[in-house]
Amino acid sequence: MIQLDQLSVKLPGFRLHPISLTVEQGEFFVLLGPTGSGKTVILESIAGLVRISGGQVRVAGQDLTHLPPEQRQIGIVYQDNALFPHLTVMENIRYGLRYVRQDPKQADERVEHLISLLGLRHLVRRRPLNLSGGEKQRVCLARALSIHPSVLLLDEPLSALDPNFREDIRRVLKQLHAEFGITFMMVTHDFNEALYLADRIGIIRQGAMEQIGSAEDIFLRPDNPFVAEFVGMKNMFSGCIADGAFVFGGLHYPLPEQPAQPWTVLAVRPEDIILRRDPGFAGNIVHYPGVIEQIMPTGLGHEIGVRCLDARFRALLDRRTLQEQGFGEGDRVYLGFEAKVARLF
Repeated sequence: MIQLDQLSVKLPGFRLHPISLTVEQGEFFVLLGPTGSGKTVILESIAGLVRISGGQVRVAGQDLTHLPPEQRQIGIVYQDNALFPHLTVMENIRYGLRYVRQDPKQADERVEHLISLLGLRHLVRRRPLNLSGGEKQRVCLARALSIHPSVLLLDEPLSALDPNFREDIRRVLKQLHAEFGITFMMVTHDFNEALYLADRIGIIRQGAMEQIGSAEDIFLRPDNPFVAEFVGMKNMFSGCIADGAFVFGGLHYPLPEQPAQPWTVLAVRPEDIILRRDPGFAGNIVHYPGVIEQIMPTGLGHEIGVRCLDARFRALLDRRTLQEQGFGEGDRVYLGFEAKVARLF
């Protein structure tokens, strides 16, 4: 559906390196990356809102590279709503219809369906000033979908909302995608949003695509240390291979076979760490003795800092487990993780 062929953009102080990407019909594709990495530039290149320096943009087989935005029939929703303050909700929703060719009756039916689906019936006469953040974003979604787009682009549509509205709009996005079956492409910084919504994820850094894959691939099998750290593998250890093991911080991680390449970094997600008061681990668990150095609350759970010789690990425990185990700072513990959850780079 969306095909980017060696797409590149040059802007003052930023360059989007040639990117080739295919997003399938009906797919929900999410772009993740640090601020300033080029995520929004990709969306705006597809929508025709920035001038590209090279390459090609195709949607449904049609070359859109040189078409103006109003001829691309692509919907886009930003985090700041961008509603017209002097227009009513209904006028905002219908605004884009003047730029597309649609059967008037079908367009009216589609608008009415969107108003009902998004729960906007009681708001159609109001102006944006009198709407909540969640209501504004629902209006934006209705406006973007009213033109019957082949693609819907979403630039951090939930980031400006409070947690209750964010959860609500996230469910709405899931519902809209399932009902309309069109291709969604979304930019977000929120890993939970990506895990909940995405069929596939692309990780971008400094204008270059680092990895593309399913949510499971990205979060459990990152391709390189940057992706691993970005998606939450907070335990990153430099080391070397010696005597059939990866040696780091005075510890040995046994290797199942002689590696084909000289791995220098080991990574483990904090939630994959197991803490016990005794070394009685079952199964294929790599474990080390250690000392709890720090316990930090993190909302509903706690991050536990554990030192094992010269290696400092971070583990995540929910509040109940921490209370049941009675762990405290200074306690001696045994730290373990399944060999298969570790990544070597």
